[in-house]
This record gives sequence, structure tokens and C-alpha cells, in this order.
Amino acid sequence: MGSVGFKPSVDHTVIELTGSDRPGLLSEVCAVLTHLKCNVVSAEVWTHNTRAAAVMQVTEEETGSAISDPERLAGIKELLRNVLRANTVVSHEAIHTDRRLHQMMFAARDYERSGGDSVDGCLGEKQRPDVSVVNWYDKDYSVVTIRSKDRPKLLFDTVCTLTDMEYVVFHANIDAEGPEAYQEYYIRHVDGSPVKSDAERQRVIQCLEAAIERRVSEGLKLELCTTDRVGLLSDVTRIFRENSLTVTRAEVTTRGGKALNTFYVREASGCPVDAKTIDAIRQVIGQTILKVKGRPDDSKQASQESPTRFLFGGLFKSRSFVNFGLVRSYS
Repeated sequence: MGSVGFKPSVDHTVIELTGSDRPGLLSEVCAVLTHLKCNVVSAEVWTHNTRAAAVMQVTEEETGSAISDPERLAGIKELLRNVLRANTVVSHEAIHTDRRLHQMMFAARDYERSGGDSVDGCLGEKQRPDVSVVNWYDKDYSVVTIRSKDRPKLLFDTVCTLTDMEYVVFHANIDAEGPEAYQEYYIRHVDGSPVKSDAERQRVIQCLEAAIERRVSEGLKLELCTTDRVGLLSDVTRIFRENSLTVTRAEVTTRGGKALNTFYVREASGCPVDAKTIDAIRQVIGQTILKVKGRPDDSKQASQESPTRFLFGGLFKSRSFVNFGLVRSYS
């Protein structure tokens, strides 16, 4: 099952896509949009646990404006549904892209794991976040503790998920001085109750694990910078597909006529990318246009500012999060 949703604006049309992930999916979606004379001006794509979600901003190729014709929108929806192998179409209000992607993946139940999901191809076993949930009966709270590798937007991802699961955070402790982050939340359901059953506790743990893992991009990081043109994204993803690479995450932006795109890619088999494959792709796309940035774990943060401080700043300045319920620090 998957879905396609549209939200027109003055400048562009937002397309939301969810479905089962498979090698070459992004390439197929981009090829359809190019065939329909739609230009992708920005996009963010996440994959996790065999699910995929994308939020894409597109314009008419000829006018550079939003797609407004209802019949044309219906035709685009139908073709994209065929690509996603879906039979459901749902329209959503467009909101903060990252928040929306979390909601879409949550709705697609990417937190559900099969017995073999702990092993990822030939890369071996994944290191999951350490999440626990216990009830503090004296205070009628449930206490959620999370230990994981620290990274930008970690707090955003966990608090968004708790909110979307209809929990209110009353107190919180956050410690991210070293490479590992420690988060502690005292929560209740919106009806005022703590976690009521072991099944609910397991669901909270699984959903928080998924929320943290979605943004962790495994694979080789490639950055593309070149003059933007219609069909560029379709061409690049087609070259990836033809070289047996699958895109695990993508960020596509256009600024001042320049395409600034980041891709995380892996072999379709799940193995690391062979250096010869990357050399062949760069020969086709251009050595100076497509650059290898290494694995995400090896990359340095762009800012020396504390990730936790950055996260708190972004969190409390956003109007979307006034109902998170972070009242005061617990000590």
C-alpha cells in the first residue's frame, strides 16, 4: 500500500508519496514527473525498514508555476500510484517537511520489524538505540529513557514522535556532552494516563527506535552541484539505477538556478558501494559535478555549536511545537 497527496501553493505543488521501498523507486518517480513535464525544485526522501516516504515540490515545466489544473493533477496522481503499486490516494495539508515525513513513515508503520530486520544485507547487524519505558506509579508518569549516538535534530525526531503518538511531555532531561546522547522524558497520554500495558510499552519503544533510525543515512554520501535544468534529477537517479545503486535518502534543493543535491546510496544488494562503480558514475555525470563525501559516520558537523543547543533553539522557536508540553526541566 502507498499513497499520493497534493497541496498546491502560489509557487509550487507539494507531492507527498509513501509506499514500499525497492531499488530504483526514486528513479521511476522522477522519470514519470519528467515525462509529465513537471520540474522538481526541491525534495526530501527517506527510507526505513522497507518503507519509503517523500515530500517533493514541483512546478510546471513551461511556466515554472504551481500545477492548478484538476484534471492534470488527477492524471499525475494516477501514474504515480501505478509506480508506487498503490491503490489509495490521500491528500494532506503541507506542513514542516521533516515533521510530515515522520508522520508519513509512522502511518506506513515502518516501526514494525520482521525477524530478520536486525541484519542489513552484508553490512551486518545494525546498532539500535537503547530505549526503555517504565512506569513511575507514585507520580502517574511513564519514564522514557533513550541512549543513542548524538546527531543534529535528534531531539526534534524523538519529541515529534511522542507528540504524534498523543503523549504529553511534562519533564525532560537531556545530556549530549559527548558522542552519546541521553534523553529522559516523563510522559502521560493525552487522556492523563501513563503507559497502560506491555503492548503499549513495546509500541512506544519501537516507534522511538524508528524515529531515531529514519534520519541515520547508511551508505555513501554523494553531493551534486550543477546548473539546474528540467529532468536533471531523473537523469542522475537513472544513472544510479543503471549502475545497481539504490538511494536510501535524498535532499534536493534549487537555489539561484543551481541544483544542490545530496544522495546517500548503496548497492541494491545492501552492500557498500564499490569504488569502481562510483568512478564510472562520476565519469558520466562529471568529476567536478558529483563529489564523494564519504560515509555519514565519517563526516564532521558543519557547525561547532552544540547539536543539543541547536535542537532546542529550533524546537522552541517553531510555532508547530507549542503543544509539546515541555513545561520545565526535571531535576
